[in-house]
Amino acid sequence: MADLANIANLVAPFFGLILLGFVIGWRKRLPESGLIWLQFFLIYVALPPLFYRLIADKPVTELANGRFILATTLSTLLVFLLSLAIGLRATRGDLPQAVMQGVAGSYSNIGYMGPPLLLAALGAEASAPLVLVFVFDSLLLFSLIPFLMALAGVEKKSPLDTARRVVWQVATHPFNIATLLGVLAAWTHFELPTALDKMTLWLSQAAAPCALFLLGVTVALRPMRRLPVEVPVLVAIKLLLHPLLVWVVLSAIGSFPDVWIYTAVIMAALPPALNIFVISTQYKVGIERASACILVGTIISMVSLTGFLWLVKTGRMAADLFP
Repeated sequence: MADLANIANLVAPFFGLILLGFVIGWRKRLPESGLIWLQFFLIYVALPPLFYRLIADKPVTELANGRFILATTLSTLLVFLLSLAIGLRATRGDLPQAVMQGVAGSYSNIGYMGPPLLLAALGAEASAPLVLVFVFDSLLLFSLIPFLMALAGVEKKSPLDTARRVVWQVATHPFNIATLLGVLAAWTHFELPTALDKMTLWLSQAAAPCALFLLGVTVALRPMRRLPVEVPVLVAIKLLLHPLLVWVVLSAIGSFPDVWIYTAVIMAALPPALNIFVISTQYKVGIERASACILVGTIISMVSLTGFLWLVKTGRMAADLFP
C-alpha cells in the first residue's frame, strides 16, 4: 500500500494540473484565442531548453543506440498501422479521418508530460532514452502524416513538394533544433554562460506546468458531443498495447539497461498527445474524434499509467521479459 501511495503522490500533481486547467477552462470560458500565446511559449520558448538540458551533459555514446531507436520506433509504427486500420474500418475508408485515429492510437504525450514525469519517477538516467523516444517517434509520425494526407488529397501538392515540406518541418522544428544543439554541446563539452544557463533552467522548469494546464483548458473548451465507437479501442491500443509491445520488442532484442526499458514502456503508456488536436485542426479533419481520444485517454490513463508506474517502481515488471 505504501508503494501505491508513493506512486499516486508522484502522478497526482500531473493530473491535478490537467484537472485545474479543465475546471478553470470550463468555468471561465475565456476566448480560445488567448491560448495561442501559451502554445507558442511552450513550443518555441520553454520546451526547447528542456530538451537541450536533457542532452547537453550526456555522453554522445548514450545517444548512438540504433537498436533501441529501431525497437521503440518500430513499436510505434506497428500500433500506428493497427490504429489506422481500425480507423479505416470505422470510417468506411475515409483515409484523412483514419490518419487522425492512427495518430491517436500511437502518439503519446511525450513532449509535455514525458520529461517531468520520467525524470521524477526514474531519475536523470532516464533522460537519454527519453530524448531518443521523443525525437524518433516525432520524426516518424510527422513524416507519415503529411505523406498520407497528400495521398488522400487533403493537401493539393505534388509528392516532391510534400517531401520538401516534410524535410523542412522536421529540420526546423524547435524540439529537433534543441536536440541537435544538445548533441553538439555534449560532443564538444560546451557549457552555457551562467546567466544563459539560469534562463534555460527557469524556462525548462516552466514547461511542464504550463503544458499540463494548457491540456486541461484545451479539452474543456472543446466538449465531447458524442463518443465515436472506435475511441475505446484506440485508447486501449494507446494505453495498454503500445507499452506492452515496446516491452516485448525491447526484451526480444535484449541487452538494454533496465532504466532504458522502463523509460520506453512508461513513455508508451502516456495518454494521447495534445498535438493530435493541433494536427486535426491544421488539416480540418477529425477534430471531434481527436478531442474524444484526448479526453477519454487522459482520464483512463490516471489508472493505467499509475498501474505501469507501480509495476516498474515495485519491480513486479521484469525489465527483460526474456532473460
